[in-house]
Amino acid sequence: MGALMRGHDWASTPLGPMDDWPQELRFTVGLMLRSRQAMFIGWGPDVTFLYNDAYLDILGARHPQALGRPMREVWPDAWPVAGDFVRRVYDGEPLRHEDLRVPLERNGATEDCYFTFSYTPITDEAGRVGGFLCIVAETTSAVERARAEEEIRLANERLRALFRQAPGFMYVWRGPDHVYEMANDAYFDLIGRRDIIGKPAREALPEIVGQGFFELADQVYATGEPFVGEGMPARIARRPGAPLEERFVTFVFQPIRDDQGRVMGMFVQGSDVTGMKRTEEALRESQQRLHIAQDAGGVGTFELRVDGMLAVSPQFCRLWGIEERPLVRLEELVALIHPDDRANLNTLRPGQVPTDGVGYVEYRIRRPDSGAERWIARRAQAMAGEKDGEARILGACYDITDRKCAEDALRALNATLEQRVAERTADRDRMWRLSTDIMLVARFDGTITAVNPAWTTLLGWEEAELQDVAFLDFVHPDDLAATVAEAGRLECGLTTLRFENRYRHKDGSYRWISWTAVPDDRFIHAVGRDVTARKESEAALRRAEDQLRQAQKMEAVGQLTGGVAHDFNNLLQALSSCLTMIGRRSAEPKLAPLLEAGMQAVDRGAKLVQQLMGFARRDSLRPEPIDVRDRVLGMAGLLERALRADIRLETRFAPGLHPIEADPTQFELALINMAVNARDAMPEGGTLSIAAENRTLGPGDASGLDGAGLEGEFLRLTVADTGTGMTPEVAAKAFDPFFTTKEVGKGSGLGLAQVYGLARQAGGTVWIESRPGEGTRIVLLLRATAGVPRVPAVAADAARPFIAGARVLMVEDDPVVASSVAAALEESGWTVLRAGSADEALPLLAGDERIDLLFSDVVMPGRLSGIDLSREAAVLRPGLPVVLTTGYSEEVARTEGIAVLSKPYRIDTLLQTLHEALRKIPSLPRGEG
Repeated sequence: MGALMRGHDWASTPLGPMDDWPQELRFTVGLMLRSRQAMFIGWGPDVTFLYNDAYLDILGARHPQALGRPMREVWPDAWPVAGDFVRRVYDGEPLRHEDLRVPLERNGATEDCYFTFSYTPITDEAGRVGGFLCIVAETTSAVERARAEEEIRLANERLRALFRQAPGFMYVWRGPDHVYEMANDAYFDLIGRRDIIGKPAREALPEIVGQGFFELADQVYATGEPFVGEGMPARIARRPGAPLEERFVTFVFQPIRDDQGRVMGMFVQGSDVTGMKRTEEALRESQQRLHIAQDAGGVGTFELRVDGMLAVSPQFCRLWGIEERPLVRLEELVALIHPDDRANLNTLRPGQVPTDGVGYVEYRIRRPDSGAERWIARRAQAMAGEKDGEARILGACYDITDRKCAEDALRALNATLEQRVAERTADRDRMWRLSTDIMLVARFDGTITAVNPAWTTLLGWEEAELQDVAFLDFVHPDDLAATVAEAGRLECGLTTLRFENRYRHKDGSYRWISWTAVPDDRFIHAVGRDVTARKESEAALRRAEDQLRQAQKMEAVGQLTGGVAHDFNNLLQALSSCLTMIGRRSAEPKLAPLLEAGMQAVDRGAKLVQQLMGFARRDSLRPEPIDVRDRVLGMAGLLERALRADIRLETRFAPGLHPIEADPTQFELALINMAVNARDAMPEGGTLSIAAENRTLGPGDASGLDGAGLEGEFLRLTVADTGTGMTPEVAAKAFDPFFTTKEVGKGSGLGLAQVYGLARQAGGTVWIESRPGEGTRIVLLLRATAGVPRVPAVAADAARPFIAGARVLMVEDDPVVASSVAAALEESGWTVLRAGSADEALPLLAGDERIDLLFSDVVMPGRLSGIDLSREAAVLRPGLPVVLTTGYSEEVARTEGIAVLSKPYRIDTLLQTLHEALRKIPSLPRGEG
């Protein structure tokens, strides 16, 4: 094309002599002529047409007259589509289209052709568009191949559906016990939709045992000889619990053999012929016609009688395109047969029924309903009537048009074998050009001799940049040794299958490539597929497995922690009660400081247990809707006191924050724990920021987090500091209970464990983002709730009267706690009835003894918990006040209208709670206290 363009009379075209062409046009023409990709240029107002050698296959007979002519004259048939593209690219818009259908005139006819192309504006230094460059590739064969593959896929799906929906039953037995391996819908309908797959036949259908079927199956399995059963009776339950029903089945037991010829199972196919058996006498003659039709392989049956009438089946009428009726005159059918084929039939004369020479014949008909010409095959035989001996012809006919067309096509294919070989060669060339997998040919020293265009698409390298370059120069340094070793195996004549390494992209990044390569005498021929996405998925799976192991570890530690904390709560309660009793019974002034110190130790222990419970998610929580913004701002003063003067507190809240549902005390405790950790991480001062915003998680959004699978509306709460940060090893253990990096005595290691427990209780998750020297961000995802946060009520300060002589039933399984608390209550004027479990308390509640209030632990031995006992009390003694106490149970969070006292509690708090529970009972005596 270069020589042709230099010799062209450009002075007679709108472009003028080549020496006068603009610099941008000459540069683009040079680029186009050097390329092996099909390209053309449109220039100037007339869109003068220029093209390269690779474009000649697309131009065809239009070359060389197309050179220098306006594009609308070169492609008049494609101009209705291309004209709009030209207008848009002259407006400065770059375009790209894939597999665009363009009707073209080829070989004297209009054909639908498909192209992938891009239009790129060519601008001068001032930015004006003078023309455009089009890079084009014809994809007609690829589009047609994709359509053909889709048709094949649909055909396979139809075949699978036909097997599943086949009217006859089919199933497969495996092994000598005849274990069910598969079955179709018709068989499940027959046996009443039972669960049989994987079960031995005698276990799956016990009612069939002794009816002979399994014995026949054993014989077929032992001898390898198939068995065919015709109309055999079987008594079977068609649905669970139904009486046995007699059915008739026709079936075949066909042995399945392995490669050594041994019987390994059985294929069973058959039909439920009960209806046929019961109507056998009435349908004998029809069965005779059906049998002939089946023998002939046809779909329409007929009977030609001496009177010139044909008794026909409905399918026969549909086959010939005539109105469905039982009798048809012979003359009507003769008129539909092609005149050239009538001589082949000896059954066309009314009143004459030949006794021989009928057999098989093929002929054409013209259907009266559609006018279509169809090929018909007829197979028949003459028979004498059973009663009168009168001759008649019974037969079947079926449509063979498709077979005839296939035969014609086969003859045409054989006649064009050479053409098809050439087309197949062209297909291989197109595969090289159009494949999305990268392909290369290289010498055994690694020098590249050829690459396909996919290298540019996948790795950004042009063919010229790769020619005569060693492919090892593009391999990742960590993969170089393995790649050299694999090249050595290829040089020894071995084939490479699924060898994976990383190749450098032109932008400096690397892509994982899986190679298949084969050597010949001189070269390596290799195909590589991009598996970067699979490699990244495998890495993500490994991360998810690590997160799952961490979650399982935290859950196990939480279970252990919850059990220890429960027992510790009872010890603290007993100690608190004993200290209170000592204080009440002794007036010694020197004991007061010691008792107060003891009570402070109990309170510190209670706080430690509360943190343990929060992590273990066993705390007796009272979750309620919380406005996070109001809650944090309300704690601002407390947070500032927890920090130092050199630490600035910042808050940022997005508008319209969702409320969350959590225990308010646990939420505030978690915030204090995070603030204290941040303070300790900023010894030289800094900034603590608390931010909140709404987040919506869709499927997969939380796949990289602990708690993968979270979906819906969440509130994201972030607590960030500018402190020393954490190493990855410390961050991985930060939520473990008792893990701390602080000095001995300066931290319990439970602060972040409690934060973790709060996040899980609130239906979300928590994670840490931190690096040494860059501060720490603790991020909580807390599930949003539709509930409305409660407005804090104003506390009433009115003194409540003491209720003297009240009788309380105390249910407590710990004897130390029970004795110390009972003593404190009795000293305060209460009458105490004691029970060690809910089972012991029930008879007291059911009796006549006076009981004014029930005070019960929640977690106790026996079949009933404290909550269960409160429900029984509501039935046995309606209106009886109930107060529950616990430091462990999650179930207490679901109670409504029942006072709950958290262990360990002070005796004064217990007395106040019991008094409040009895306030609404007017009949009790009251005193001052």
